[in-house]
Amino acid sequence: MPVLISTFESCSAYARVVTLPESIPVRYTEEDAGYVTVRPIVKQTFRLDELLDMILSVTGKDAARIRQILHSGTVVYHFYRYSWAGFDANDAELSAALARFPDADPSRPFDADKCTLAIFESAGAHSKHLLELDRAAGLKRRMFRGQSFWKRLLEIAADVKPAYQTYSYAHRADFYRLDLNGENVLLIAEAAKRLAPGNLRYSLRVLPVIGNIVFVCPRQVGTK
Repeated sequence: MPVLISTFESCSAYARVVTLPESIPVRYTEEDAGYVTVRPIVKQTFRLDELLDMILSVTGKDAARIRQILHSGTVVYHFYRYSWAGFDANDAELSAALARFPDADPSRPFDADKCTLAIFESAGAHSKHLLELDRAAGLKRRMFRGQSFWKRLLEIAADVKPAYQTYSYAHRADFYRLDLNGENVLLIAEAAKRLAPGNLRYSLRVLPVIGNIVFVCPRQVGTK
């Protein structure tokens, strides 16, 4: 006599055996806001880790949002819309896949030598990015100056020891925040006046309204 399996039991059994795809055919095109345009569609095959890496840059390690995006089969990333045949992921599979990606780690000490970007933010509850200074631009020196503004800025930060903020999947880096006060902002302003080349010195005119600086320190590949 045949054994009857309830719909619930069948669905549960399927959920246990379903596996995440190893490769995903993806289509993408430019995303235009506000109006409809015809853009060429590009096709590419992503590995699962590549697709998750892109989604993490948008969502962070939010399993519920990631599961929803995998199911919907679409995400906007860097002004492109990526689409694929949506699929489901159960808790165990998704947790195992996400475990391969780094987590925020407040125990990681600030290392000035690893920083590649300084983000100057306005003061207040709703801070805004007012200036992004990358290491290459900051290392440019004024004529007859033996030190760059970047080196001096990182010395000031290292003396204070910026607080760990978060891990950014978009930057693949740890973020450290230096809150500015009367003392360190004067030191930075003095360094800008003395060491920054003309174009950078002009950009640093925003210093009086800066509330904090976020230092972006990429992690080495494979480091959790």
